[in-house]
Amino acid sequence: MHLPLILLAAATPLLAEQPSLTIYNGGFATVRESVRLNLRAGINRISHTDITRHLEPDSVMLRDPSGSSALSILEQNYEGAPLTQERLLEQYEGKTLTFETPGNDKKEVKAKIIRAPYSLHSTAMRTYGSNYYATQMAQYQGGSQPIVELDGRIQFSLPGKPLFPPLDAAATLKPTLSWVIDAKDGGTVAAELAYVTGGLMWKADYNIAGPEKGDKVEIVGWVTMDNNCGKDFNLARINLMAGDVNKVVADGGFGVGGAMSRLSAAGPSGVTQKSFDEFHLYSLPRPVSLSDRETKQVEFLRASGVRAKAIYVYDGLYVDQNYASWGYENIRNSREYGTRSNPKVWVMREIRNDRANGLGVPLPKGRVRFYRDDGKHLEFVGENVIDHTPDGETLRIYTGNSFDLIGERRRTQFNTDSQRSADESFEINIRNKKKEAVDVRVVEHLYRAQNWVISQKSDAFEKKDSNTIEFRVPVAPGEEKVLTYSVHYTW
Repeated sequence: MHLPLILLAAATPLLAEQPSLTIYNGGFATVRESVRLNLRAGINRISHTDITRHLEPDSVMLRDPSGSSALSILEQNYEGAPLTQERLLEQYEGKTLTFETPGNDKKEVKAKIIRAPYSLHSTAMRTYGSNYYATQMAQYQGGSQPIVELDGRIQFSLPGKPLFPPLDAAATLKPTLSWVIDAKDGGTVAAELAYVTGGLMWKADYNIAGPEKGDKVEIVGWVTMDNNCGKDFNLARINLMAGDVNKVVADGGFGVGGAMSRLSAAGPSGVTQKSFDEFHLYSLPRPVSLSDRETKQVEFLRASGVRAKAIYVYDGLYVDQNYASWGYENIRNSREYGTRSNPKVWVMREIRNDRANGLGVPLPKGRVRFYRDDGKHLEFVGENVIDHTPDGETLRIYTGNSFDLIGERRRTQFNTDSQRSADESFEINIRNKKKEAVDVRVVEHLYRAQNWVISQKSDAFEKKDSNTIEFRVPVAPGEEKVLTYSVHYTW
């Protein structure tokens, strides 16, 4: 069809400059790059192939950030499924194609493609969600086999390897964005292309090393970035967004950031962070090349002399899974509930995230590994995961169970007036087989009713919340310490 008003510029590739990325915890990223549009006055057709394979087409922004050029995008097309054998076979439905038969005596035969094998549309499945995916899978399972006519007969398989004619110029070998742009004036425009894509993720990991004895440790934080988006990024400026960003209703605004601060004044990384909207944005100090299918790590935190206090917690209540859904009304009169004992004493590390303790920066969620130096080399002694932790908060990280501390919880009395109240008594035994004294935090859960009072106790306690109390119990080396308490419930 003749279109006299359209001035074709599709053969002119876009010239890309240094890209920048913001990668999110949720496995997606915002890609930004500067592209030069060589436009003529009037209608232009522009194509761009240097994009990711998991681009979300409706997230694309193409604009002149200076505002000096009046661009009107009349149409945008996204071809996200590059050429494959299945897609080529679809183009030859109803046509005769040459095939090379398998085996040692290869020969060429001609067969007519009645139906090509069905190929799933992954981009559409991502866009339209699970219902669309179910429909596509039903079609795939029902029509995945090809149908060909060979020598006047129908068969549900290809007779061999298809041999296609040469590709035409319109064949799409890479994911491609194309636009129909109405430009008021001709010239070169330094445009900004931005879009959201899947296939990129990052996470934080922390390695903590301490001496064989003592609480002063060194903390090294790593950022691990994974690129599975189908595109290489050469010397990209990379930001990392930490926080629970809602992908569906993300506001997309640029917010108001706070002042940038270095994560470690003494560290070599130079990674900076700032508050950004309701999240925290970390910026790598220098451009980083991140190739497709590559995993790359960058140090973002180094701090020494941080106190990671070892604390011991005995939570002696063992709750069988059969009771998992029970509430007050079920527990009140059950004599069996709460009678099983957990013998393990937890080992935890308590770290205050503030400047006085050598930290004082927002810490993104990630895995924390602990090492101890036995005098010759580091030994791994436990790990866990922390959530996003703001400046000024305290981390309490469970790393395992103590070998030389044993706990035992025993109920000694239970009486109930099923209509109004119950009384319950416990004896808790802590045995210390270590060569040094320890303080054990004994945690008890008052689970039978919201109204309770401790009627007898052998040791002082602290009320932690409406249904939890905590005893601080010092235990000398080789000592066996027994504490007791009684609780009266009313309802």
